Amino acid sequence: MINLIKGALIGVALVIPGLSGSIFAVIVGLYEPLLAAIAQFKKDWRKAIIFLGPIGIGAGIGILLSTKIVLWLCTAYPLAAYSFFIGLVIGSLPFIWRKIHGFNFSKVAILIGAALIMLLLTKIGGHQSESDIAIRQLSSLADFGTLLFAGFFSVSLMLIPGISGSIMLMIIKQYGTVYHAVSQLLDLLVYLVTGRWAQAQQAGQSVLLLLPFMIGALIGTIIVAKLMHYLLAHYAEHVYAGVLGVVLAAIWILAETGVAPAWPIGLTILSLIGIILLILVMIIVGAIATLYFDRA
Repeated sequence: MINLIKGALIGVALVIPGLSGSIFAVIVGLYEPLLAAIAQFKKDWRKAIIFLGPIGIGAGIGILLSTKIVLWLCTAYPLAAYSFFIGLVIGSLPFIWRKIHGFNFSKVAILIGAALIMLLLTKIGGHQSESDIAIRQLSSLADFGTLLFAGFFSVSLMLIPGISGSIMLMIIKQYGTVYHAVSQLLDLLVYLVTGRWAQAQQAGQSVLLLLPFMIGALIGTIIVAKLMHYLLAHYAEHVYAGVLGVVLAAIWILAETGVAPAWPIGLTILSLIGIILLILVMIIVGAIATLYFDRA
């Protein structure tokens, strides 16, 4: 059950622009075990399936929730939602710090470089609304190839801690396409249960876009998981120095893209104190949640 909940948190992070599923895997203590299970799947596939199953189911639930509820919360209550996300990320700092035994020039350089790359990728990605749908249904081999590459590109890079799959999709202008296809999955189930066959057929055409995307994602996951598993086995401290840089950048990005735009203008002293208290409370709650999952 704990791994199911942890998987759901990872799933939420996969959809929200600026959040990273791999960072949330680090936050909940699943990053290294996930890489090991994927990289060594052939050695003991039964054990890997037992471990990966609940996480995968949880991630699926998190993704479906993100396309509806979580994104609504981020829109309706951005200060509280993004402050909570910031708290989740801050709560991972003690875990990451324990992985780095002292700093030297190379680790500091990696930390700064990783932070700058994360900030640059976010700026390049910009913002693409979920309504900007480039491909609505598979109508050609080119569409299949585009979604295949989108899955490979976004999901493989997402396994590098801190890289946001949503931002990667925005860079190649496919965030709206994939977001729409995922949101239609839940609608498809509702249409099938309620017997609305015409709507189900239309939703099914959008959901079909996820097939090449998932194939590409699977190929990318296997390749990059093996690479990251090797790097963690041989250069763990340097990897986590980079993770620390990305986490620090992520805190800045979440504050810049989520909290700052929602900051109200013309506040009274009392309102300002109330908002600051709300932000602090949500950050503390998020940090406590991360520390709990780190020990669970």
